[in-house]
Amino acid sequence: MMENKKVWFITGASKGLGLVLVKKLLNQGYQVAATSRTIKSLTDEVSKASKSFLPLEVQLTDNSSTKNAIERCIAHFGKVDVVVNNAGYGQIGALEELTDEEARRNFDVNVFGSLNVIRNVMPYLRIQRSGHIYNISSAGGYYGGFAGWGIYCASKFAMAGFTESLVEEIKEFGVTATVVYPGYFRTDFLSNNSVMTPNHAISDYTEVRESEKTHLNNVNGKQPNDPEKAADVLIAISQEDQPPIHLLLGNDAYDMLKVKVDMITKEAEQWKNYTLSTAF
Repeated sequence: MMENKKVWFITGASKGLGLVLVKKLLNQGYQVAATSRTIKSLTDEVSKASKSFLPLEVQLTDNSSTKNAIERCIAHFGKVDVVVNNAGYGQIGALEELTDEEARRNFDVNVFGSLNVIRNVMPYLRIQRSGHIYNISSAGGYYGGFAGWGIYCASKFAMAGFTESLVEEIKEFGVTATVVYPGYFRTDFLSNNSVMTPNHAISDYTEVRESEKTHLNNVNGKQPNDPEKAADVLIAISQEDQPPIHLLLGNDAYDMLKVKVDMITKEAEQWKNYTLSTAF
C-alpha cells in the first residue's frame, strides 16, 4: 500500500542518478519530492505534480529557497523519510588556474547546498524520531589522486567528513545517514552542460589537460557502472534498520579504496618513527 511507502526528498533530480532514482521510486509506488533549478526540467522528464510526485524549483545555495521546498514537501505528503543530497557538479582545473569564484561556486553547490538541506530537514526528522539521509559524494571523496580534480574532490571529501559527524549527532533521534561514494557511472555527469572546465586554463599543466581531455572525450559515455543498479542499491539500503555510514558503489570505487588504504598504510609505516617521535 502506498501509505506504507516512505516519502523521498531528492535534490538534483532532473538528470543523472537523481532522475533514474525518481523514476524507479515512482514506478514502485513511493512518494517523491524532487528538486531542480527549473520545474520544467522535472515535468518534462517525469510528470506534473500529483499525489505521488512533487516537482520543486529550488536554488539549493539559497537557504530560504531550500527551507521552503522542504516545507512544501511536508505539506504535500505529511512527512519525509529519506533525503538524498544528490545535487552537484564536476569542476575540472588545477588549483592554480581555477579562480576564487570557480572554486567557491563548486563548494556552494556541492557542500553548502547539502548543508542547507540538512539544516532545514532535521527539525522534522528529529520530531519523527526516524529518517535516513544520503549524501552523494564520489569515489573522489576518499581518493583525490586525480590531476585537475582537486576542488571537486575537496568538496566531496567535505561531504564525507560532515556525514561522519552527522551520524553521531543524529543517532539519538533514531535518524541515520550514509555517505555514498559512486565510481564512474554512465550518466551525463561528464557532458558539456554538466562538468565545468577552467575559464583560464594554463597550458603548462600537461597532466591536467590530458586528464580533462580523457574524461570529456574517452570516459564520457563509456563509464563502467549502471545508474539503474545504483538506484536499486539506494532503495534497498533505505530499508535497512542499520544502514552503513560509508557506501561504495561500483567496482572502480572499491578498487580505489584499496589503493588509498594501501598507500596510507605504507606511508604510515615508512614514516612511523617520525610519527611516534612527537610524544613527551
